[in-house]
Amino acid sequence: MVARLTAPAVRRLFLLTGAVVLVDTMFFAALTPLLPEYTEELGLSKASAGVLAASYPLGVLLAGIPSGFAAARFGVRPTVLAGLGLMATTTLAFGFGNSIVLLDVARFAQGVGSSFAWTGALAWLIGLAPPGRRGELIGSVMAAAIAGALLGPVLGGVATVVGTEAAFGGVAAITLALAAWAWATPAGSPGERQPARLVLAALRDRSVLFGAWFVALPALLFGTLGVLAPLRLDELGLAAVLIGATFLTAAAFEAVLSPLIGRLSDRRGRRLPLRAGLTGSTLVAATIPWLGQRWLLAAFVVLAGIAFGSFWAPALSQLSDLAEVRGLDHAWGFALVNIAWAPGQALGAAGGGALAGASADAVPYVLLAGLCALTLALMRREPVPA
Repeated sequence: MVARLTAPAVRRLFLLTGAVVLVDTMFFAALTPLLPEYTEELGLSKASAGVLAASYPLGVLLAGIPSGFAAARFGVRPTVLAGLGLMATTTLAFGFGNSIVLLDVARFAQGVGSSFAWTGALAWLIGLAPPGRRGELIGSVMAAAIAGALLGPVLGGVATVVGTEAAFGGVAAITLALAAWAWATPAGSPGERQPARLVLAALRDRSVLFGAWFVALPALLFGTLGVLAPLRLDELGLAAVLIGATFLTAAAFEAVLSPLIGRLSDRRGRRLPLRAGLTGSTLVAATIPWLGQRWLLAAFVVLAGIAFGSFWAPALSQLSDLAEVRGLDHAWGFALVNIAWAPGQALGAAGGGALAGASADAVPYVLLAGLCALTLALMRREPVPA
């Protein structure tokens, strides 16, 4: 049986985990205000812009299973260190990149590093923390991640002024400092080896697959929003700094609400916040494409961030619960999160951009609203934990 940490030790480990995900999402979200600039300078189509945005989650997807294997086999701390080292290197490469191929490759590799860092850090925290606080802790970690998303557009805005080399070079230096912090933090030994058949069996479990959908769906929503909304706001005359401010405001609301939603899911079950998120996401996604006034659209982007972000704490807690029920190492549980999130984010970014370019922005938004409504209806029949 794994020994639980004392409250001060849990807080210290939470701070490390929160710092890791904050820095990662800060770089991830920094692309949002930069996307119109890259599109103009490199002559990118909406589809090409979507590929750039999708490169990161594709890296996360590729590293999903390897990151879970590494954390379960070699330990959570080596996995976090490997992820942070790769993140620092690729963030620096992205800052100095001057071609779309280099930018795509750097962002893809950064996603690989992110997968290792997230899987290792979350498994480290949840594996040693009190079980009854899982939703609250995950919600608080997600608040840190959202704070990174909040700072990301600011970083992107700063990069338009001081240059991407200086801005992303600073992020790389912070990432290396986090690696030193992780190196100095005590960690337990890896548990017993678990055969791959246990993970493959979990991926065939209907309840696990439906639980993973609640991670993939908001990723689809955010992926599409992250590509189409900045471009549309730019078309309507909103400056890059104000586009960043719009996403910053949305992230600020998410960061405040995430721990509260996580605590609610611990006390009232996972279904309640998931249903609320589905309802809000259906309404917002169905409305956004018809808005032609820039400030009204900006306001709905904020509402979209709140609605889409309400999934994270209950969905991640739910997948962690399901992994534990099946006897999987916590590292494998969070590897399942990466496997679920990455294709949704990639398809939302690349597929949403390509579909909008071939037709109109309304097409992907309306399809996503329909998926949310269908999922809400299916919740009455599918084995979603209470």
